[in-house]
Amino acid sequence: MYYTIKAYIHTGEESGFVAECVELPIVTQGQTLDEVTLNLREAISLHLEGEDLAALGFAPNPPIVVNYEMESVCQS
Repeated sequence: MYYTIKAYIHTGEESGFVAECVELPIVTQGQTLDEVTLNLREAISLHLEGEDLAALGFAPNPPIVVNYEMESVCQS
């Protein structure tokens, strides 16, 4: 059973940020980190609306845990 909804955010190929869920088929984007996190929360809410979380393997009211993938500071 999943106790959290896991997602990660990375820089978009052209601009902005992209957020992807690990266990759910959800991908969203935004121009800022604030926008992409709001869009992610909304996308998850819409995806799970009316669903039985237990049937999907989630605990009740799972929190969303997000990792942010930053670009390397090391220059080659």
